[in-house]
Amino acid sequence: MSQSRDYQIAVYYFPNFHVDPRNELVHGRGWTEWELVKAARPRFPGHRQPKVPLWGYQDESNPRVFAGKIDAAVGAGIDCFLFDWYAYEDGLFLQGALERGYLGAANNSRIKFALMWANHDWLNLHPGSRTASPRLLYPGAVGPQTFTKLAAYLTDKYFGHPSYWKLDGRLFLSIYELNTFIRGLGGLGGAQEALEYLRDKVRAAGLGELHLNAIAWGVRPLPGQPEPADVNSLLERLKFNSVGSYVWLHHVRPAGFPASDYREVAEQARDHWHRARREYRIPYVPNVTVGWDPSPRTDQSEGYADAGYPFSPILVRNTPEMFVRSLREARQFLDEGPAPRVLTINAWNEWTEGSYLEPDTQYRTGHLEAIQQVFPR
Repeated sequence: MSQSRDYQIAVYYFPNFHVDPRNELVHGRGWTEWELVKAARPRFPGHRQPKVPLWGYQDESNPRVFAGKIDAAVGAGIDCFLFDWYAYEDGLFLQGALERGYLGAANNSRIKFALMWANHDWLNLHPGSRTASPRLLYPGAVGPQTFTKLAAYLTDKYFGHPSYWKLDGRLFLSIYELNTFIRGLGGLGGAQEALEYLRDKVRAAGLGELHLNAIAWGVRPLPGQPEPADVNSLLERLKFNSVGSYVWLHHVRPAGFPASDYREVAEQARDHWHRARREYRIPYVPNVTVGWDPSPRTDQSEGYADAGYPFSPILVRNTPEMFVRSLREARQFLDEGPAPRVLTINAWNEWTEGSYLEPDTQYRTGHLEAIQQVFPR
């Protein structure tokens, strides 16, 4: 992490822009999510699609390509790529961006990396339809035997890397869905045992301690379980160290459809930060979202109606200037509260959800420059 300032900026990285064998089985040879970006069309008057990447439709698993991303991120004042990490009962998915791209880049010592285990069900929403339910491809829950294997993989492959991000001297690992994690391990007791096993494995490897971060959204009571159902009790029982958010739209609902103003949603998100700080008994890490437009993930031949994700309200006027304003509010929020002064940003490259820092042909490098403006090195 940067030693020249008090703040740390971690950006989520969505790794679906390289060829993966699972995707080829479903979508055909050579498919990546760039195909949805290219195929996107305006869904209402004034809607700007397709979004065109200024750097082109790059292969993120190419180490030379990823080296360029690293240089751009460091130049913007970003400290860490927080990779969405996919692991299922039958193995990993989309690991090429991290394992071939980032880890293969000659300059990966310039920026840290960490994992956000995206343990949600993987549905075939590429594209999604209003008239047909999406097919479940890979269930997100994993059982104890698989978790044991994943613990070894995490420890051996990632945690010992010199660029792995630490928060307060602890290896940072985030988990996306608490309920899915607990269910796969047979309940809260099984989840406690699994996390303690992982902690012990990390210690035995001489790597110190874990900092566990929960993306606390959609936490529900555990059916048929006597364990506590409220989120604070779950976090305490599982010994999480912090709680955070992945994207604004988990916590706020845009007022308009098909379009809502970015600034109005930003104000709701700011209010959520303050509620979360009051409600959670462990530190809360705020999130700033660059934008929101999942319409590229919809069937472009269908009308765009308010039918639930990915047919969702779209944020408009998410200019670099509005992004600067939200970043300044986040900085003030961090200044007013206890450590750690950590901010997450959604996202480096969520192109098919309209939330990306990578330059496009409209705003070019404006969103990257905004970070450096508000959080200068």
